Amino acid sequence: MNIRIKDNIFWVGVNDGKLRMFHGNEYSTYHGTTYNSYLVRDEKTALIDTVWKPFAQAFVKNLAEEIDLKKINYFIVNHAEIDHSGAMPELMEQIPDIPIYCTEHGIKIIKGHHHKDWNFIPVRTGDKLDLGQGQLVFIQAPMLHWPDSMFCYYTKAAILFSNDAFGQHYCGNSVFNDEVNQDDLWDEAIKYYANILTPYSHLVSKKINEIAGFNLPLEMICPSHGVIWRNNPSQIVQKYAEWASDYQEDQVTILYDTMWNGTKLMAENIAKGINIADDNIRVKIFNASETDKNDLITEVFRSKLILVGSPTINKGIMYSIAGILEMIRGLSFNNKMAASFGCYGWHAECVNIIDDCLKKAGFGLISEGLKINWEPGVKEIEECINYGKSLVVKMI
Repeated sequence: MNIRIKDNIFWVGVNDGKLRMFHGNEYSTYHGTTYNSYLVRDEKTALIDTVWKPFAQAFVKNLAEEIDLKKINYFIVNHAEIDHSGAMPELMEQIPDIPIYCTEHGIKIIKGHHHKDWNFIPVRTGDKLDLGQGQLVFIQAPMLHWPDSMFCYYTKAAILFSNDAFGQHYCGNSVFNDEVNQDDLWDEAIKYYANILTPYSHLVSKKINEIAGFNLPLEMICPSHGVIWRNNPSQIVQKYAEWASDYQEDQVTILYDTMWNGTKLMAENIAKGINIADDNIRVKIFNASETDKNDLITEVFRSKLILVGSPTINKGIMYSIAGILEMIRGLSFNNKMAASFGCYGWHAECVNIIDDCLKKAGFGLISEGLKINWEPGVKEIEECINYGKSLVVKMI
């Protein structure tokens, strides 16, 4: 299936609506994803990116039905990650000498993945490729989200091909942003940012400012996953600028795991205390062992304060809490507060372990952690409620 995006530009990618996990099993994709490849047919023709390897044969066959492959003059690789470059070997068997435009890092990574020395032409920000009526202008975007990442801008149509930036893992009933379910789209957009781009937020801000400084008209943004932003494309740029600026909502997120419901009882009553003190604060509680980890990360991203709870087990903490804390550490969140809680029996290490993980992740500890011996009783439940109230005071 090929879709005309605008004038002489076509989407020639692949819909993978049945996909439910990405990056191995690291990222959940409730709505599948798309691998967006684009064909720009000017006086010269450029292909921008390919698709994931399992779809390589179908991709090349579909592309050959759209155009004689030997009439493709240039091949642009905005990003060499395998979900974008996986079809390269299949394609290059048909057009082995085509010039491949990518960054220097892109050359190294493509060679690392595919072990081929094709006809590479390295480009840098500001380099241009003349297609006839329009030009492709290259813009390096290192660490958004790999070292090789870049964008390219087609001057004739005012379209930014942004690769992984401004994308989502979302396969809807249309390739255009104005023709899909808006709630699902925005849920997937913030999830994508929170789980993939958060560590590079300072680079996102810098790149947005850099592109704004070019004063280029912008009629569409074509990422490599999810929808094409044709209706008010600046809205996703504005959201990225907001998300990149130490984003937080008036939300407290409580993550816990529990053995015999003692830590669960603590979580519920701490939340009760927060809402008694201020019922305008949105409080969300999640059992980390029963909730999708990427959804948890998205809620952490939205929050001004997180509370993390686990009982002590074998002088440590529970597996799901250790795992989510490791994910949180790797994502380098900024401007967020945290506190810990948990039940214990004969070893009370849980709170100290959680606190140590939170500090290593860059969170400011708003309070000393709350730990309760054995099962919370009436007195301990009141202590949890008061603990929640005290956190609200400290957030002000």
